[in-house]
Formats: sequence, structure tokens, C-alpha cells
Amino acid sequence: MINEIQEECEQQMAGSVEHMKHDFKTLRSGKVTTQVLDNIKIDYYGTMTGLDQVASIIATDATTIVINPWEKSLLSTIDSAIGKANIGVNPNNDGNQIKLFFPPMTVEQRQESAKQMRGMGEDAKVSIRNDRRKANDKIKKLEKDKEITADESKAAQENIQKITDSFITKIDAILKEKEAEILKV
Repeated sequence: MINEIQEECEQQMAGSVEHMKHDFKTLRSGKVTTQVLDNIKIDYYGTMTGLDQVASIIATDATTIVINPWEKSLLSTIDSAIGKANIGVNPNNDGNQIKLFFPPMTVEQRQESAKQMRGMGEDAKVSIRNDRRKANDKIKKLEKDKEITADESKAAQENIQKITDSFITKIDAILKEKEAEILKV
């Protein structure tokens, strides 16, 4: 029973780290990636649809993204959705495709991205601490219901804390690495 609780807790914590990594991809670093468009949705025949579902999106170089919609009638819809998304560029619509030219990041923009990244890391740490609390509550309930002894409960909670500490350390390492990448000019 205790092993199941620990494994479930570890899986949830790993999920928090993966979620944080996915969120990092929406941040702009020195090189532009197509993930900056992940949160943009357009009205496609009455359904809000992700941009990658209605067009091919390619990063042609470090500062340019080209969007080729599969239906040319979507050009204006995509154009306006990108404009509303406020991603820091104006779309260039040539009638066939949309090009996004990202200017090189300023020091202030890099610092702002690093600040957003640290906030995402803090959110992941809070999520991990919540997972720890839930696991410890389950262990305490087992002890209260006399299904495990006090010593087993204490040992299990210490193990949960070790797992938590390892994930917090992992997040700090990822944050440090990403911050260096973002701040590198």
C-alpha cells in the first residue's frame, strides 16, 4: 500500500516537471521555435482549432516562422488570431502564406522571459509540494486506520520527502540551464 502511494506521488511529480518543460517551450529564447504559436486557436468552421491543425508551421531560420494554411480562405483568420495573441510580431500576409519575422531579443526581453520561466518553475514546485502533501495525508490516514504502524508511517513520509527533494533539485537544475540559455546573447 505504501509503495503504491509513493509510486503514484512520484508519477504526479514527474508530470509536474513535464508540464513545466512544455510551458517553457512557449517562451521565446534566442532562437524562435514554432511552439510560440501553440496557444493560438482559430475559428475553423465553428470549432476553435489549434493553428498546427489547419496549417503547416515551419521555422525557416532563427528569426522567421512561415505558416502555410491548407485552405487559403483561412489566411485572414490566422492573420487576425496572431495579431490578437500578442506574441511580439506582426504577421506578414502575402496572399499565399504568413511570415513572422521575430527581431533579435533585447536584454530586457531576455530578462522578462527568464522571469516568466522562474514563475513557471515556482508553479511546478508548488504542484510538487501539493503532491507531497496528498501522499503524506494518505499515509497518515493509513496510520490512523491502524493499517500501518507509526514507524512505517514515519519512514514512508521521510521517503516521500526524499522524492520531493529530488524533484525540487531537478527543477532547479532545469531552471538554471534554461535561464543560462535564455540570457546568453
